[in-house]
Amino acid sequence: MIALSQQLRNMRVLRKFLVLSLFVCIVQSCRENIEVAKEETEQVGTIEHTSVKGFYLLNEGNMGSNKSTLDYYDFTTATYHRNIYPTANPDVVKELGDVGNDLQAYGSRLYAVINASNKVEVMDRSTGKRIGQVDIPNCRYIRFHEGYAYVTSYAGPIEITENYKQKGYVARFDTATLQIDGRCVVGYQPDELEIVGEKIYVANSGGYMVPNYENTVSVIDLKTFTETHRIEVAINLQHVRADRHGQLWVSSRGDYYSHPSKLYVIDPQTDQLKDSVNISVSNLCISGDSIYTCSTEFSYTDMSDAVVYGIVDTRTHKVVSSNFLAADNSQKIKKPYGIWVNPATSDIFLTDAKEYVTPGTLYCFTAAGELRWSVRTGDIPAHFCPIGK
Repeated sequence: MIALSQQLRNMRVLRKFLVLSLFVCIVQSCRENIEVAKEETEQVGTIEHTSVKGFYLLNEGNMGSNKSTLDYYDFTTATYHRNIYPTANPDVVKELGDVGNDLQAYGSRLYAVINASNKVEVMDRSTGKRIGQVDIPNCRYIRFHEGYAYVTSYAGPIEITENYKQKGYVARFDTATLQIDGRCVVGYQPDELEIVGEKIYVANSGGYMVPNYENTVSVIDLKTFTETHRIEVAINLQHVRADRHGQLWVSSRGDYYSHPSKLYVIDPQTDQLKDSVNISVSNLCISGDSIYTCSTEFSYTDMSDAVVYGIVDTRTHKVVSSNFLAADNSQKIKKPYGIWVNPATSDIFLTDAKEYVTPGTLYCFTAAGELRWSVRTGDIPAHFCPIGK
């Protein structure tokens, strides 16, 4: 019984990334023998002229299938562009790579963190044309500060074991030269990071060390680029975001058994844990004074998923909605995965990863939760990157 429980835990950690061996072999065989799909366009939605010109959407793709793709939606033409990278970069043999884990814009460039390909892909923000890459093993998330990029790295191989030995780190590289000039060791399997003032906050997950998860946020001094201390929060941390009031919001995935996913609040002025909110979080977006969350929380206790579309007030730390979608619309989505709220219109964008092995769907909802439009995406649509004018 103990062995079975451990096996289930391991399966849970990997289910997001891995595909059945047979499926991977089929996909890889197909990619070797047929031409890879090029860019497709589709008219969807209505033309909008606001401060947000459009957004990129990074599709993760399953590990081992080399199917991470990049889409773009243009509000000014109401056009969805699928898989733009091959068209912009016809000479890049392996295309974007294996498992897209984060996407951010900085200056005139676009940075895609490609986890299993161990690189940050750097592109022109306007065209998607490849500029170069920065090699970082098992990289996860990226943020920027004064001309430098900071990237979390698991450092070691993709491996599930209680006795994982390799601590992670944050890599720093110059965005002008794309040269790494520093590394700061943090906890095990660091995920998202946030920069507030002169400090970097890193959510350590320990996700490979089931059931011995990490439970801290590392605090790094930007000037010395050294870890100064850690803040104990909760096990298996993932996201860390700052709101406009200067608070840090940190999400825990829990252990999928007796410790549920929750949201925590840290005061960066004191680096003290100040509150927690009982809401499960797989992904989130902060817009104004609201945190929009989507969650598919799996439980091994009853072997089921609990789906939540929540809104948390950043001022009161209260859950103001546990389902911001109209009832009939919440039934359309199988596996909610990515979320973004357009600050110009308050429209809510949600992605559906479905079975994690087939093309997903992007939904656009009004602020009231009514469906405006939907469109097909790549496999496991996940990370939004809005582009201003």
